[in-house]
Amino acid sequence: MAGTEKTYEQFAKLTNAEDFLEFFEIQYDPSFVNVNRLHILKQFSILIAAVDKAFPDINESEKLAKYGEAFQEAYELFKTSSPLETKLFKVFKDAPKNIVLLDDLAIEN
Repeated sequence: MAGTEKTYEQFAKLTNAEDFLEFFEIQYDPSFVNVNRLHILKQFSILIAAVDKAFPDINESEKLAKYGEAFQEAYELFKTSSPLETKLFKVFKDAPKNIVLLDDLAIEN
């Protein structure tokens, strides 16, 4: 889509990580995306909600530019953080009830 004016209508039809990366013209490593796709998309959804809340009155092209920055940020996040560290999904947030973590076994003097 290089060189053409992108529209929100086109954006709304995108469904997978590669579609977003190509739409926003972001260079990417396919093997990295294959491993991190759900986490990237989840983080992206959080970031676009923040963009929508922070900038409710910007025009379509400004919004798409901010969405592009948000997708780039989501993609870059998982180059330095693990899915476990970011705890985007409920499975990572909820501690099992029947397990004692090593951190919970503090030695008291």
